[in-house]
Amino acid sequence: MDAQRRGRGDQIDPADQWVLNPNTGEYELRLTPSGTQSPVSGTRGSTPPTRAGGTRADVPPQRRRRGAPEEPPPGRRGGRRPVQRKPKKAKKVLVWTGGTMAFVLVGVGAAGYFYLRHLEGNVTTTDVGSAGASNFSKDEAFSILIIGTDKRTGAGNEGYGDKGSSGHADTTILLHVAKDRSNATALSIPRDLIVNIPDCPTKLEDGSEKVVPGLRGVRFNRSLGEGGRDPGCTMRTVKENTGIQVDHFMMADFNAVKTLTTAVDGVDVCVEKPVNDKESKLVLPAGPSKVEGEQALAFVRTRKSFGNSGDLDRIKVQQQFLGSLMRKMSSGDTLTSPSKLLKLAEAATKALTVDQAIGSVGTLKDVALELKKVPTKNISFATVPVVDNPAEQVKATVVLDQSKAPQVFDMIKNDVSFTEVKQQKKKEKDAEAARLKGTKAPASEVRVRILNGGAVAGSAQKTLQYLQVEEGVTKSENGGNAPAELARTTLEYAPDQADQARRLADIMGLSGSALKPGESVTNSQGVPAMTLTLGKDFKGAGVKLDAPVEAADVEKSTADKVKCAS
Repeated sequence: MDAQRRGRGDQIDPADQWVLNPNTGEYELRLTPSGTQSPVSGTRGSTPPTRAGGTRADVPPQRRRRGAPEEPPPGRRGGRRPVQRKPKKAKKVLVWTGGTMAFVLVGVGAAGYFYLRHLEGNVTTTDVGSAGASNFSKDEAFSILIIGTDKRTGAGNEGYGDKGSSGHADTTILLHVAKDRSNATALSIPRDLIVNIPDCPTKLEDGSEKVVPGLRGVRFNRSLGEGGRDPGCTMRTVKENTGIQVDHFMMADFNAVKTLTTAVDGVDVCVEKPVNDKESKLVLPAGPSKVEGEQALAFVRTRKSFGNSGDLDRIKVQQQFLGSLMRKMSSGDTLTSPSKLLKLAEAATKALTVDQAIGSVGTLKDVALELKKVPTKNISFATVPVVDNPAEQVKATVVLDQSKAPQVFDMIKNDVSFTEVKQQKKKEKDAEAARLKGTKAPASEVRVRILNGGAVAGSAQKTLQYLQVEEGVTKSENGGNAPAELARTTLEYAPDQADQARRLADIMGLSGSALKPGESVTNSQGVPAMTLTLGKDFKGAGVKLDAPVEAADVEKSTADKVKCAS
């Protein structure tokens, strides 16, 4: 019997009284045996009690806790909880946002996206300044850097990580979610990858700013912790070495794996041969097993028993573990158990530190709802392509494989899936294809203003020269920079310019989705013209944009497949 029920035999435990409302798809709290449902507000003072407990891991001083609950008055501390007040009508708390990636597993390699509005106060935030986005957009692609630190914090973690370490980036996964939510890519970044760490502005406890000097030719894991580097420094390091803009971050330590796996009653794993690892203390028989708590942490930390005993092989095991955790979180066994959801939400919110832009409950809800749209079969796991560091006699670090890595980075930057998925609904595809069908105006009659909206500097002028000299589009001009950057190149035109648009699309290899029926603009001659905006996907003057994208030659897996570690 829990603390609230002791001494109050007529009081029903709310943790056992969450029921699913079929009309809203949300869980609501049934407080009386009569069956009357009373939605519970997610605001302070009306949050439903939970059983989960535990202490917070230590956090760096610059972090602050959002929406922390008020301190209880004297005499209310200890095992007893405040008496549940009667909730106001017509208010609800969103307990579960749906079944995909709930939190993001990190600690040492995994987690998931969950949240309860009344647990917002559990989440710790860090101000990363200009390293990330200032807000979360539900209508755009987004990237979240999942960081597992090896900082030794929390009860029972004394034997993990480096003693006295401020916490390095032990495990890092870049999660990119496509704009249309049809797919997502989880790209693991090896901790021993040699990178350049840029100068990093960080916020101090007193509100002032300190710039931590950068480093060249060092391990990636040094982008966090050392010298006071915060997660914003790790985000900047990813941008510096991959060209991929990171919008947000989520970070946790060793406790995340232990608490989250315990909250879902274990995660299914599989190994091809028996494991008896003396360093991690992992003992498993060949075949399928279920791990949780300390055993789950040992599984994702084990190196010597898999592959060549290196970090790259450990990454593969972590990816398999993360896929299994995602499947467990989206299973009916988890989704239909209110008490299990409450335990998981409590554990997950306590485990995470996030950037301020996604630290509010409303934004966390939006993130979770967007992530829930991605099918697990279209969530790809891959690792940054690397080769052994040629500068080392004894191979201990790796460097980017320049023959493969740039293509992987470009696919993520341009929102290209690593799996074959249906990108659009059939009607949308048909409508876009129809824009390319019909008569084409002569190149000499095409009037277009060219803007640079994210392509490399000078692209508009080079495209102008190419169109005029090579293709005969003499009625074209350079319009300078666009008001905002675009991920993809677009061509906007008025209805009476459709034949011109089709001709320019044919010349440049523009797809039907790149053609945007709209309005014309007036060019420098005072004549209506189309607007061609070169986006970040622009490949260079004379290079067709519809050239097929070959599948990246990297080893990958998906979240819906069960694999055995070897």
